[in-house]
Amino acid sequence: MAHTLLSSSLESLGEQFARRDWEYLDLPVGSQIEKAFAWPGEASEQIMICVHKGPDIQELFHRQDFFFFNFAYKGNYGALSYRHDNHITICENECYIGQPFTGYALTAHSQEEIIIIGILIQKESFFKTFLPVLSSDPKLFHFFLAPQNDEYSDDFIHLKFEDPFCIRTLLEMMVVEYANPREDTQKILQPMVLTLLMQAARQYRNSVSVPENETLSDQIIRYISEHTDTVSLSSIAQHFAYHPNYISTLLHQETGRTFSEILLEQRMDRALSLLRGTSLSIEEIAAMLGYSNSSNFYKAFRKYYGCSPRQYINRR
Repeated sequence: MAHTLLSSSLESLGEQFARRDWEYLDLPVGSQIEKAFAWPGEASEQIMICVHKGPDIQELFHRQDFFFFNFAYKGNYGALSYRHDNHITICENECYIGQPFTGYALTAHSQEEIIIIGILIQKESFFKTFLPVLSSDPKLFHFFLAPQNDEYSDDFIHLKFEDPFCIRTLLEMMVVEYANPREDTQKILQPMVLTLLMQAARQYRNSVSVPENETLSDQIIRYISEHTDTVSLSSIAQHFAYHPNYISTLLHQETGRTFSEILLEQRMDRALSLLRGTSLSIEEIAAMLGYSNSSNFYKAFRKYYGCSPRQYINRR
């Protein structure tokens, strides 16, 4: 019964994808005009699940105004991109995560059926719902915000899942839910998409190699950048099994800065990225950065940049 429901749901979404009339917008890129997909779903939808099912697909090279996560559920497919000599092969159980405005096109020509499951997420929903949970990794944080500060950063993440069971199970649940919608479908999808993105973030962290010559102070600074919302000298000392006084002295000797100065720099750097790249409220940004209240964030920001967060926004 469950297998039949999944099969019929994949078939249904595959037919919808094949029939969908994607709206292209003309987008100026330097001196050229390129094609961009507008959000293809209803305005009330935060999340869409799309399925390509068949041996062949050839999209027009385009950009899009949303985040997307494409997973090779069955077979391999190609992706055209501005990076990596314009072509990337996505093998079965691998995914391609794209930013808004990234130049991209699906391409596949096979003797056998290919199934690609895509998750599309509206930008504002992504920033409000998913970014706060995914922002602990500095590289991921800047990857997700890069298009807001540089519209055509053309970056992407290509991941291979060593054990794809959880990812495949989550995607199958989402496919069934989206293909058989109810009044609360968007609310049901939200935690599943968050779990999937957290699984992808874990795989991404595991795939990034740590430099062999990384010193203890380098490791501590990286730890601070990954825990800007909760870190303290005590938590660092506990994590690295050193006395807090030793951690404090080491950082000052090797960087010329105190723990508080390093943490403030990390938080203020993120604050600017969030103010520039999202419509999150100042209260939401303060909470993301680990401030107990927005008043403390205001004071720290003004002292560091010489203006309030509100004044910074108004100057832009």
